[in-house]
Amino acid sequence: MNQDYLLGFDVGSSSVKCSLVEVQTGQCVASAFHPSAEAPIKALHAGWAEQSPDAWWNYAKQGLQQVMREANIVGTQIKAIGISYQMHGLVCVDKNLRPLRDSIIWCDSRAVPYGEEAFQALGEDYCLTHLLNSPGNFTASKLAWVRQNEPELFERIYKIMLPGDYIALRLSGEVTTTVGGLSEGMMWDFRENRIADRLLQHYGIPAGMLPDIVPTFSVQARVSEKAAAETGLAPGTPISYRAGDQPNNALSLNVLSPGEIASTAGTSGVVYGVLGEVNYDPRSRVNTFAHVNHTDRQTRLGVLLCINGTGILNAWMRRNVAPEGMGYAEMNQLACQAPIGAEGLAIVPFGNGAERVLENKNPGCSLHGIDFNRHGRAHLLRAAQEGIAFSFCFGMEIMRQMGMDIGKIHAGKANMFLSPLFRETLASVSGATIELYETDGAVGAAKGAGLGCGIYADREEAFSTLKRLAVIEPSTADSGRYQAAYLHWKDLLQKG
Repeated sequence: MNQDYLLGFDVGSSSVKCSLVEVQTGQCVASAFHPSAEAPIKALHAGWAEQSPDAWWNYAKQGLQQVMREANIVGTQIKAIGISYQMHGLVCVDKNLRPLRDSIIWCDSRAVPYGEEAFQALGEDYCLTHLLNSPGNFTASKLAWVRQNEPELFERIYKIMLPGDYIALRLSGEVTTTVGGLSEGMMWDFRENRIADRLLQHYGIPAGMLPDIVPTFSVQARVSEKAAAETGLAPGTPISYRAGDQPNNALSLNVLSPGEIASTAGTSGVVYGVLGEVNYDPRSRVNTFAHVNHTDRQTRLGVLLCINGTGILNAWMRRNVAPEGMGYAEMNQLACQAPIGAEGLAIVPFGNGAERVLENKNPGCSLHGIDFNRHGRAHLLRAAQEGIAFSFCFGMEIMRQMGMDIGKIHAGKANMFLSPLFRETLASVSGATIELYETDGAVGAAKGAGLGCGIYADREEAFSTLKRLAVIEPSTADSGRYQAAYLHWKDLLQKG
């Protein structure tokens, strides 16, 4: 008997991952990512970052062919397709639907001055109450840069889109986007519940350049005959889900309701929480976008906190402090030999560029209170992990001020969340229970596709097989010591 499958793409800046999920069991049966080495990023000038949209498409095709071979399936067995993608990128196409230039991707900073100018010209009140953010370095500001600096190319633009929209275009031949996508580009007005015409007019961007809007969970388009011939997919296969990588990561962890939190802690760290009412941080220290299940009738906003200096500090400690050849698991064990609070030694981990949570200040990483007679490697390693956890808690305080009741953190069991010390510190200081799961973005996109085309009736059915690996409760016995260490750390941070 032939099984049915769901296909998920996760279009990142390092690679495109592709996963096949069996409908009946909800299990991932095959995954692949391309390229095997990190995908190139073009930096023609300092602060620039560009990638070829067609390269993403080629990586997606290679991954698809690999998982179909591994699972030994044919295209007709794939019943729906979901797409997750790197957020905030800009793709410009002409009337033949071909890219006019490489995509200006999320980590390109050339548009910062354009966003700052718009923030002042339009007014902080308008930007924060309507866009819920400063225009910043987001997609609309990137397009304003193109208009100013590449006017002839700008005149040839037929439509602009986000990276995931381009993959959907190549699969279907149709140019569409979502409210979530427009919101992450600062092109959605939450107060008026429509396209942000005032910002577009300020930037000189015709509203007609934007794609048609489709619901996040819906049959947005279908695989074309041309794409079917290129990929081996069946013509007419529905594309039924699309979201940026952080909202999609939250979906993959079944984070959809107000107060639920999804977190990652790799090189940089993200805390992404769901808010049930329209709100914003008046100091713009976090970003707010439409979550995957946001609709006209149900407010569901994703509040995104990004900390640049997280796992990169732990990696630095491994290279420069840990004994040569020591792995992360052994580092974690060594760090646990020091007591909570590392006997007064504290590390502020912001050493990987400007931090939005600190209002775009770049204080660098700093070490405080070292005592040459008491402190050793174990104290340094513990203080680093505590500092990372404390930076998460500092950002979560902002989310609570916005009205978010944080009781549970969902995370994949990876990177910093592999460390028992980090997990217990984060749980005990935040007061939230941490649940660890086995999933990834491509699997989440596949399950989103199942929801979007009605294969799954609801989130309970879609995520009934999501495997919970561990639960970490806040430590009641050591709560006072954790809180004292955090308050000491926060006092050092605020003193600067």
